[in-house]
Amino acid sequence: MFKMQFMVEASQQWQDWIAYAKSMNLEEIKKLLERYSDLGPLPGILLPFLEALLPILPLVVFVVANASAYGMWAGFLYSWIGVCTGSLLVFMLARQLGYRYGDLIRRRFPKSERFFRWIENKGFTPIFLLACFPFSPSALVNIASGLSKIPLHTFMTAMLLGKGVMIFTLSFLGHDLQAMADQPWRIVIAVVVLFLMWLGGRKLEARFS
Repeated sequence: MFKMQFMVEASQQWQDWIAYAKSMNLEEIKKLLERYSDLGPLPGILLPFLEALLPILPLVVFVVANASAYGMWAGFLYSWIGVCTGSLLVFMLARQLGYRYGDLIRRRFPKSERFFRWIENKGFTPIFLLACFPFSPSALVNIASGLSKIPLHTFMTAMLLGKGVMIFTLSFLGHDLQAMADQPWRIVIAVVVLFLMWLGGRKLEARFS
């Protein structure tokens, strides 16, 4: 009885924390990072890491808060490490489950078969492109990649580069929001960088193919 009550309370506390984290704005996250500044880069890495496991959390806000709290380059690095580490964990969990339940999952969700085939047939490009955009279904991409036959090195290369583009762009734009308003050329540079990385992704796809 006591054990059941403890589990219910723990579950409720976890749900309350998720709801709180989901509703946090930029200023609240910056204050949270400052409160735990004695832990060094750990809070800045942990928040994006949790987003990879719980995609309902606001990744864009986490990245911008990191860039604002730690500076553009350090904030970019911490966010990039957290997101990519979380993505790798989801991929590996999905791959382990895929060995046992991959076919069952595909039969259970037949409408997702087209997405699985797209990931498997194109490999690098869809993972890279979807990773470049902050509002793409990254958790679905990580799971689908893990359940597919894509090699780990292909997934990690695409994820590292794609998330690097996305996080750098957000860090570049968000580390000084006032400067972005005063200097619109920052937005133009971010768009150009994204386009160049997309071209690089196409060339890398040919190499992996």
